[in-house]
Amino acid sequence: MKVHIIGGGNLGVAIALGFSAFAPDVKLTITRRNTKSIEYLNDKGITVSGDNCHDIASADVILLTIKPYQAETVICEILPHISGKTVASAVSGLTLETLREFTGDHQPLVRIMPNIAAQFGASATCIAFDAKFKTQADEVINLFQKVGTAPVIDEKLMDAATVLGACGTAYALRYIRASMQAGIEIGFDSQTALAIASQTVKGAAQMLLEENVHPEQLIDRVTTPQGCTIVGLNEMEHEGFSSSLIKGIKTSLQKIKG
Repeated sequence: MKVHIIGGGNLGVAIALGFSAFAPDVKLTITRRNTKSIEYLNDKGITVSGDNCHDIASADVILLTIKPYQAETVICEILPHISGKTVASAVSGLTLETLREFTGDHQPLVRIMPNIAAQFGASATCIAFDAKFKTQADEVINLFQKVGTAPVIDEKLMDAATVLGACGTAYALRYIRASMQAGIEIGFDSQTALAIASQTVKGAAQMLLEENVHPEQLIDRVTTPQGCTIVGLNEMEHEGFSSSLIKGIKTSLQKIKG
């Protein structure tokens, strides 16, 4: 499969590196107007170009990892060269209906929302599509399953998926940073505190994914009567830990919806 990524920013590069590492059979091209910062990708077998249309006619899937304000201009630029090819858009807030206005009804379109953990094979890439393009969408799903999970969702939830799955990366990292800072306060050096906090979050997430249970069931395994875990959890809740996180997620969603 040949994949053409338009948009060599953080997300586009993370996806390219993920495919390069976990889907070595995929031939990759990535474009960016100023290619200086991503020239190193050539050494990894990824073709880098400043021309959005560079060899695009030979691509099977075109991934859009650009800013919303760039979408119409870029699509108009590439449209003469991509008839019948699958376009997978990671453009925040850009609906399939709006994409169809740019491309026409017969262009296979898929909405995706990956995150930068794709680089390490750990993205949660939410995917939405019209039923008539299921065959093409299945190819995109299979592609992103190589760099993490790829749940199919209703398109009406794509903005929410952006917040939970993409913005959520930053939220999780902020928790790790706070845990690291607390670790320093209780006696660890910064690198050790960061290593412990990061591995602990990775372990907790792995348990949830492997056992497929509610988080509280795993929390119950860690909390003992009159123990140090439960008093810490209760103090965090008294200070608004859960409510502030929920409020932050809902505020981010309101921002996307305008």
